[in-house]
Amino acid sequence: MRELSLHILDIAENAIAAGADTIDIRVAERPSADNLTITLHDNGRGMPPDKLHHLDDPFVTTRRTRRVGLGLSLLTAAAKRCEGGVTATVQPGKGTTVTAVFRHSHIDRAPLGDIAGTLATLIVGSPHIDFIYTHSVEERAFILDTRRLKSEGLALSDPLTAAQLQELIRRSLAGLAGEADAQNGKEANDA
Repeated sequence: MRELSLHILDIAENAIAAGADTIDIRVAERPSADNLTITLHDNGRGMPPDKLHHLDDPFVTTRRTRRVGLGLSLLTAAAKRCEGGVTATVQPGKGTTVTAVFRHSHIDRAPLGDIAGTLATLIVGSPHIDFIYTHSVEERAFILDTRRLKSEGLALSDPLTAAQLQELIRRSLAGLAGEADAQNGKEANDA
């Protein structure tokens, strides 16, 4: 996978297949510590304990439709390529937590990619699931919680809402990265 957001999509889809009704996704960028951490926690059934010891083996899978499961093994390979790794903890019947750590500046680290599109796809495709997304860069953070959006009466399965969510996420993440500030400064100079 060429983008980390696709790994997030894959792991979140696994959580949905495991019966989760709440998925907490966290991306923490710490350039000052040369660290990028992605954590997904769900409240689904969890994975079998034997899978925990074989995260990098695509032939150890919980799938019933085919005998190969690439999600965790590809994520593990991507993290190891960047001097990081993947850990998973399971509480049977209570959920799974998957944490991937990457060296932020590593030349082989894939870009985060279209996280706004990934989140919109998850939210619109599974409006009955609660998603909490937290993205932090150093000490600044953006949080999107679909429970709050639902309480405000937003129809999360509406394509217009999905487009608005994507735009909100993109603008918020650009602001976190400082891109919005740089763009505002350029526009002020152009005026």
